[in-house]
Parts: sequence; structure tokens; C-alpha cells
Amino acid sequence: MDTSDTSETGRIGETGRTEGAGEAARPVLEAPDIARALTRIAHEIVERAKGADDVVLLGIPTRGVFLARRLAGKLAEITGRSIPVGSLDITMYRDDLRLRPARALARTDIPGDGVDGRLVVLVDDVLFSGRTIRAALDALGDIGRPRAVQLAVLVDRGHRELPIRADYVGKNLPTSLRETVKVQLAEEDGRDTVLLGLKQPAASGER
Repeated sequence: MDTSDTSETGRIGETGRTEGAGEAARPVLEAPDIARALTRIAHEIVERAKGADDVVLLGIPTRGVFLARRLAGKLAEITGRSIPVGSLDITMYRDDLRLRPARALARTDIPGDGVDGRLVVLVDDVLFSGRTIRAALDALGDIGRPRAVQLAVLVDRGHRELPIRADYVGKNLPTSLRETVKVQLAEEDGRDTVLLGLKQPAASGER
């Protein structure tokens, strides 16, 4: 990620993913919309995985972990089975680590049965450049060998820099590079919403 990314997890090249959306921010998804999107994604996973028997959900910190847990709950409601869910830290796989080496590590938590031979669904809040997902794939490759890997995101805002696309999308949200997308979830932020705003102009004298 470039150094202008100020999201809590500092995603790779994902400037505008979950950073401050500014005074002009407006909601594009509210709590009921997010709930419906996750329910739809859960049904799509069950349909494509033919029952989700071997599905493992891995959330990318921070908000991807909360979304993965919610998806696991919805999948359990649909299938009547507990769905393994964990988290995957990508910090050491970032392509800008040398530029910003002082980073707090998030937690990687792999379910007890591991990922070998399983269908792993990576879960994140916003898909932007694709660099976060590239790092996640590298991290996952060091953990095990899934039979397949899929990607579920709440928002796809476009502007890909790598040939990566999501298998499951809550909302496709075309944006300009001047716009910001901020996902807020109750577990972290006290409410569920997705805000679309504009980047704040640089202070006088800054470039």
C-alpha cells in the first residue's frame, strides 16, 4: 500500500478503503443493506460450494474478520452446520513493508482442521487495488494448500492494479480516485454503515 493509507490495518495500495471519508461523506449502505448483502453472499456460497461442507472462512483484519464471523453465522443458519472461521494477518506479506516497517501484527487464527483440501473463502470489507488480496494469497500459501480459494467482499470500488476479482460482492460501487470508501461495523465502530466521501485536500504547503 502507499503511505497515504491511514486505515487501521494499513492495507497495501488500498488508499481510500476505510480511511476518513471527510465532511461530505454520505451513506451508501446502512445496517439493513449490509445484513441483506451478507445473507445473499451466504446463499451464493452455499449454492456454488454445493452445501458448504468443506468451506473455511478467513477474514482479513480488521473488519474482514467481523464480516467473516457474520457470514459464518448466516451459513450455519442456512446449512444447520457450524462453519470454520478464522483470521489471516497479511502484515509481513505487504509489498510496502520496507517503506513502513513499524507495524503492529494482527492475529492469524486458522481453524483446527486447517485449510488443506478445503475451499477457503477470504473475506474483506473493500476491494480496491487488489494488493491486499495478493498479500493474503501469499500468506495463505505459507499455511497450507486449499483445493480452491474464493473471495468475498462487502464493497468492490474498482480501480484494480492486479488481475484479481471477487467471487462474491455485497455492492459494486463505482468510484473515482478522489473518493474514499469507509466501512464501519458495530463490532469496531459502534454502527454498521458504508460511507462514500472525498479525500481531504492537503494542508497549505503540503504536496
